[in-house]
Amino acid sequence: MYFRFRAVLLFLLALIAGLPVAADETPDRQMPLVSDPNERLAKPDLTSLPRFRVLTTVDFPPFSFVDQTGRLSGFHIDLVREICSELTIEAKCQIQVTPFADLQTALSEGQAEAAAAGIAVTPDLREKFGFSRPYMMIPARFVQRNSVELEGKAAVALAGRPVGVVAGTAHEAMLKSFFPAVKPTAFPSRDEMLAALKDGTVDAVFSDGLSLPFWTASAAAGGCCRLFDGPYVSEHFLGEGLSLMVRPDVPQLVTAIDYALARLAKEGRLQELYLRYFPNGLF
Repeated sequence: MYFRFRAVLLFLLALIAGLPVAADETPDRQMPLVSDPNERLAKPDLTSLPRFRVLTTVDFPPFSFVDQTGRLSGFHIDLVREICSELTIEAKCQIQVTPFADLQTALSEGQAEAAAAGIAVTPDLREKFGFSRPYMMIPARFVQRNSVELEGKAAVALAGRPVGVVAGTAHEAMLKSFFPAVKPTAFPSRDEMLAALKDGTVDAVFSDGLSLPFWTASAAAGGCCRLFDGPYVSEHFLGEGLSLMVRPDVPQLVTAIDYALARLAKEGRLQELYLRYFPNGLF
């Protein structure tokens, strides 16, 4: 399945410890650092690499999609191009669209060197493939109804109130674990959860920080609701973050991609990409 699941230091500590941490009440458009700015990595020599083909999909906007001109676009597309530029392998760089269900087979058979498609990192996949360092974390967020009056701007203000969540998800488990004072109300689907928020069945919802900001700003929300508190990150519940998956017989590529990602983060180019596709930020 797709991986959907304020201080930079606090975010990084939260990832390591598996604990949630909330930003302050002011939205932050900065992307939390995914690497140590003082880290020193040697640029790998990829002159013997015959090609660098990266697989992606077309149905995971804003990460990968076909735009109105029929051109393959998205955060993942631009990220791969930036990685290739940083490694000076533009002539060997290829991006190929593949159905999500075929990604693992294609990599195992050597049809490509890596995949950028929002793949959840699991212990089973780690035994079969290599993974780069994370290039983005997807937090969890609350959204509340505008008409609901809360005492305070932190999640403790939701104590005793009904909070919608999709049943059987990591967000449901995280909500119950870290916010035991709220009244979780589980729904079979995201659409039903959001409909309940709009009609006042619940005072707030708890879900992924990727889709909720887009929804609150959309016509579907009708201006009913706003982001509240957070964001929250937890490696235990939400995973390690988004990474490139690499075929197992080219382990040097993991080191090369890690080098490129570290450079992109240090130079601010990763932040530029982030704001290009997430102008309101996830954090």
